Order: sequence, then C-alpha cells, then structure tokens
Amino acid sequence: MRHLLDTQTLARDDALRILDVAEDMADTQLREIKKLPTLRGKTVVNLFFEDSTRTRISFEAAAKRLSADVINFSAKGSSVSKGESLQDTAQTLQAMGADAVVIRHGASGAPRTLATSGWITAGVVNAGDGTHEHPTQALLDAFTIRKRRFGSDSRGRDLDGLRVTIVGDVLHSRVARSNVWLLTSLGADVTLVSPPTLVPQDVSTWPVSVLYDLDEALSAEPDAVMMLRIQAERMNAAYFPTEREYSRRWGLDDRRVATLRPDSMVMHPGPMNRGMEISAAAADSPASTVLEQVTNGVSVRMAVLYLLLAGERAGQESEGER
Repeated sequence: MRHLLDTQTLARDDALRILDVAEDMADTQLREIKKLPTLRGKTVVNLFFEDSTRTRISFEAAAKRLSADVINFSAKGSSVSKGESLQDTAQTLQAMGADAVVIRHGASGAPRTLATSGWITAGVVNAGDGTHEHPTQALLDAFTIRKRRFGSDSRGRDLDGLRVTIVGDVLHSRVARSNVWLLTSLGADVTLVSPPTLVPQDVSTWPVSVLYDLDEALSAEPDAVMMLRIQAERMNAAYFPTEREYSRRWGLDDRRVATLRPDSMVMHPGPMNRGMEISAAAADSPASTVLEQVTNGVSVRMAVLYLLLAGERAGQESEGER
C-alpha cells in the first residue's frame, strides 16, 4: 500500500486486509507491553491544518506503539499561518526525512495533491480533507461493526447483508462519504437519513437509499445506527429551523433507542453534541460503540501505518526466505 487517500477507490480485498491486520494489532494491545519494534527508525508526521483531538492522538498513539518517531505539526502558530504554501511545508518535511505524512486539511483533495505532486516521497494518509473523505474513520467503523457482530470469529469476514443507517449532516460529512463507499464495498446495505437540505446533490449516484424520516428508517430494524455530528463550523446558511426542531425530528433520543433491536449498535464518530443529535442515555447505553470506536481506531491506524511502511518490506523478506 503506497497511500491511503479514500475508500471510494480502495479495493475490497485491500480493505479486508487492513481490517485483518488490525485484528492482529488489537491482539497486541491486550498485552502488558503494548509497544512493537516494527517501525523503529521510521518517522511519521502528523500534518494537521484543522483542529482535531481524537484523530491526531489516535494516529500518534498508533505510530508510537509501532516504535516510530512522531512529529506533530499544527498549522496554528506555524509558518503556514504566515502564508507558507502546502508545497513548501511538504518539501520541508521531505528534507527532515519523513517516511509517512498523516494529513488533515480543510480543502478537499489536499492529500491527493500531496501524494501525487512529486513534492515528497513519503506515504500519505488522509486524516480528513474538507467535505471529501476520512478513510481511517470508515475503516475503524467497519472494524467495530464486524467485531460487535461476529466477536472472536470476525477475522476475514465482510459485512454482507448487514443494514447500516447513517443519520444527520451528510452534506458536510466526510465520515458519511467514506462509510458509504467502504460499507457498500464490504456488502452492507446503507440508508442515509437527513433533512432534505443536508443531502448532497450527487447522492443519486451513491449506492444508498435516502430517507427523510428517522422513525421510518428505524422501523426497518437496522443492525447499526450511525449518528453524525452537526458541523455548524462548515455551515454558511440556515439548513434547519432550530436545534430543538432538528433534535425532535432527526435526533436519537431515549424513545427511539428503546425501539432498536437488543443487538443493534449505536455509533458516533465524535465529538458528540449530546442532547442534539444523540441523547446522553443513547450515547451511554449498552448499544453504544462510541468508546469501542476510539479503542479500535488505534488498532486500525496501526494497521494502516504498518502496511504503508513495513508491509512491503515484510513481504520481500518472506519471499526471500522462500
């Protein structure tokens, strides 16, 4: 694997390989000593042009547990805030000897530009770009669904026949886009539920069903309900009347949680707006996978960094042994 830029072009077999390697990484995290020597001598740069807590810390933990050196770069307070271009920043990282760059950027397509420009030779991982994609979030979501559904028998499994309902601000959500492509590639049936004003114009080309009534969607008894955060910071217009109205019509409240099957999952990529898109009771219920998603995120990102930086070398070594 050279780069991980999106899930739309990620082959099904490659996605399953990442998930299976993440199973191995998750097993190592149950040991008393969680650190592996796999990426010793490698340098991973977290290049974040947008604020992030969960994703940046998750990638940092993943890299450090594989014994890589980690450089955290935040655009705030850096030369970027003085007008330095992405090209100049990238070439500075290249001069420092970066082996992998994990980039989050407000502009859709920035990671692909970085990967294909020739500015750097490092592998590039998209940690979220504009309203485009967030592939590792979709991978950890798929890993979580698979683990909850199949338990210790999850290795090698796809999500064929599972029903996943994604609810909320689809228009601004890179998490929704990445999940749509990955989950459908793995065989899941995906339904989007959203106010009409928060549905993307090109949704007719997506392999999904679209509903505007959350109660109607929940009556189909989905295996997983994924609530999306309302991204007010990306909104430049009034997409719904009030927060209270949004919560009443599209929020996962206590009443709606009670209608779910006992084995249904309640998911959220975080951070949560408790009381708006999800109630506190729903977020903390036995059905909730929110904390599992955080834990699984480290394992999945360990797998991605391993395949990016060590997978090819390991393959060459095993071929040499044969």
